[in-house]
Amino acid sequence: MSVPAETPRAPPLTGAPLALLTVAVAFSTFMEVLDLTIVNVSVPHIAGSLGVSPNEGTWAISSYSLASAVMQPLTGWIARRFGEVRAFCVAVLLFVAMSMLCGLATSMPMLVVARLLQGAGSGPMVALSQALLLNNYPNDKKGIALALWAMTVVIAPIFGPILGGWITDNYSWPWIFYINVPVGLLAAFVTATLLRGRESRIVRAPIDVVGLVLLVVGVGCLQFMLDNGNDQDWFESGLIVTLGLVALVALAFFVAWELTDRHPVVDLHLFGKRNFAVGVTALSMGMIGFFGINVVFPLWLQVNLGYTATWAGLATAPVGILAFLLSPLVGRNIQRLELRSVASFAFVVFGACALWFARFPSDATFGQLALPRFLMGIGIACFFVPINQVILSGLKPEQLASAAGISNFCRTISASFSTAVMVTLWQHRGDFHHAMLAEHLDRASPAVNGYLEHLQTLGATATRAWAMVDRVVTREALTGAVNDVFLICAVLFFAMIPLLWLAKPPFGNAGAATVH
Repeated sequence: MSVPAETPRAPPLTGAPLALLTVAVAFSTFMEVLDLTIVNVSVPHIAGSLGVSPNEGTWAISSYSLASAVMQPLTGWIARRFGEVRAFCVAVLLFVAMSMLCGLATSMPMLVVARLLQGAGSGPMVALSQALLLNNYPNDKKGIALALWAMTVVIAPIFGPILGGWITDNYSWPWIFYINVPVGLLAAFVTATLLRGRESRIVRAPIDVVGLVLLVVGVGCLQFMLDNGNDQDWFESGLIVTLGLVALVALAFFVAWELTDRHPVVDLHLFGKRNFAVGVTALSMGMIGFFGINVVFPLWLQVNLGYTATWAGLATAPVGILAFLLSPLVGRNIQRLELRSVASFAFVVFGACALWFARFPSDATFGQLALPRFLMGIGIACFFVPINQVILSGLKPEQLASAAGISNFCRTISASFSTAVMVTLWQHRGDFHHAMLAEHLDRASPAVNGYLEHLQTLGATATRAWAMVDRVVTREALTGAVNDVFLICAVLFFAMIPLLWLAKPPFGNAGAATVH
């Protein structure tokens, strides 16, 4: 439906309708973010079932993230063109339909197409869920809305691998998609029912075809490059070089075009607002460090310490406990807090925990691994809620969808960039440490000879004893490498603290400026 420009914005929801809307939107957000990671641990099962290699099976991940990344910055334009409520419900229904099709897929091409369309539906969902909550919450409770939204966005990726592994082990891989169907249908029905007659203002502006094409080409090439760069040995591959150049040129022209077009498909002028620019930059850089730890940590557990995917997930999961408990507390008191101080404290916690991680030995126990992950949850609650408040402070309600879309796009691209760079860095540093340690494996060394003789007394041949020594060296090298990655993340966290203080108070209720 089209709402006239002069129609006043409906009053905020209260009581049971507000609680019900929160649950519906939170579950839809949780479902969407969960699908970014739940498929990861199931790729071998999916590939085997569809008769393709595990490497080809990763297309089920790449196709989803590519389409989602392209659609996220379009959220604002979609919301203005069709209305926030309608756009959200259609996106959820598309996501549900494609989830069902993913579960029914009988070939990899069918699954890839379904995942591509599922990602297209998921792209606007998270940002629109944020805008719907903020535009329908009372001003004095918008901090709680941000906290609840941040909890779902941050915690879902942590539990995705655990849930995905459990479903795959106990049922079959199609069920990781089927579980979306009842959740999505219920979320769409509740949202459409509660927000009937509360549609945002619709603007019938011309479609910026040039900007749209440049965005799709630029972001698509960038996301594909980040997803596949490590497997293709990065810039040793002609494909990756070509993708990088096309992405650079397309995005450069996209920025220039959008800043001069009368009806831009993405409102880049938001970066002219100081708090938005500072907040998005801090969020992006924080995500590079935070996600880098979240990616490399479970990989190291599985490669070095012999953890299964499920147990690696369980060692990672404690970070969500304090985040879940403290986020509502931060949100409830957000108007009383100096947000720059709270976010700075979060970076201190992240940096201190990263330094703690950088001291992990190769024989670390589960308790040694889980404790710093648990305490890191304090930083999550003190980072994501205040930073999103800074990003959205001073914006009008009709700008929230655009702002949320851009900030979520930057968050997603930062996570993809972090995954690609940190895994590559871990591997290269592993090779470096292996070479350094191998230099000390001199046959004339009494320590080396003593260790080899000990292995031979246990029944190992000389050849096998050297192979066992090499495995020990590799384990220590990869541990030294992962400690290097954690140290780099710590430096990044601490370096971001001065940036936060470039934001300018007041950080009032997001989108509250023109709420009637």
